[in-house]
Amino acid sequence: MAALLAVAGLVSLGLWQVNRLAWKRDLIEQVESRVHAAPVPAPPSASGDDAYRRVIVTGRFLHGRATLVQASTARGAGFWVLTPLVTDRGFTLLVNRGFVPPEARARFSMPGGQVRVTGLMRLSEPGGGFLRSNDPAANRWYSRDVAAIARARQLRPPVANYFIDAERSGSPASLPVGGLTVLTFPNSHLSYALTWFALAAMAAGAYIFVMRQLWKERRS
Repeated sequence: MAALLAVAGLVSLGLWQVNRLAWKRDLIEQVESRVHAAPVPAPPSASGDDAYRRVIVTGRFLHGRATLVQASTARGAGFWVLTPLVTDRGFTLLVNRGFVPPEARARFSMPGGQVRVTGLMRLSEPGGGFLRSNDPAANRWYSRDVAAIARARQLRPPVANYFIDAERSGSPASLPVGGLTVLTFPNSHLSYALTWFALAAMAAGAYIFVMRQLWKERRS
């Protein structure tokens, strides 16, 4: 009975990975279609289905309330520059303007007046990252936690519950460097499914072998 339960459990895990594989492929297709679509006006709030939608928004940056969040990118370690944007639609939106290296954390462009930003909607990252918790009191940030940053910077509501990863703009040498959103997703579910099914087959084979040996011993 224990062997049969083990086989059933392993098969169930394999089927779960097959379902995860279908979900991951659907997610990748959705993201691909969204990032190449024409931008739509940024909404005041977002749901889980809005991730990676391409949006456009106009407003005025509050550079004095920007937040530097630790980042690890293809350009190396540094910081994301998250700057509040007071939109012309009456709500405030955090914009990840892009990446700056550590030596440039105090010297990057700060455009004034009315600006237009195009980018991808990203869901908030509460808590922290890099195995560390955000420390607002010490102004140490390891994830782009929209609610926590809004509180720490005393942003006037309403504040959107998501942020935007801004697209690359300006000269190649300008900072911050936008357009560094990672759009590749690990997809190892097929190999995991095959592993679980193989283990199930091995367990079933071992069970059959043991039962045949017991049957032979009883016959003899």
